[in-house]
Amino acid sequence: MATPDFIRELRRSAGHQLLWLPGVSAVVLDERDRVLLVRRSDSGAWTLIGGIPDPGEEPGEAIVREVYEETAVRVALERVLSVGATPPVEYPNGDRCQYMSICFLARWTGGTARVNDDESSEVGWFPLDGLPPLDGLQLERIARARSGEAATWFAPPVSERVSG
Repeated sequence: MATPDFIRELRRSAGHQLLWLPGVSAVVLDERDRVLLVRRSDSGAWTLIGGIPDPGEEPGEAIVREVYEETAVRVALERVLSVGATPPVEYPNGDRCQYMSICFLARWTGGTARVNDDESSEVGWFPLDGLPPLDGLQLERIARARSGEAATWFAPPVSERVSG
């Protein structure tokens, strides 16, 4: 994901130390219940769409914006799937972040999926029985979207949490 300007400003004084940031993501489904995924330019991994809300931006507005910016797809939000802290991430430049992430279920309302920014190298719709390799948290979010269960709070295993 591209680094927002407000985080670049924070990094000037914080250096590479761990930053606690808001994050949003979405399981986007189309009319055939296919999942919209992006292949990240930086890692080559297929992922759900996600990003960081701008200061003062509502989480729901942020993920609708992120989906459009990354894929040119318009969506309507249906519900919150999960809320919780993700495991810490260290980026190739040494920056460390941990996200308080809100994941939404969203439905396609328009637009043709395509690479719409430099954060992704590919964009595609995938049937549930034909997903590319995804990490466990993303698979859990997709399963929750399909289950109809209420939102969940999650926490990574203790071994993945940052200590003091």
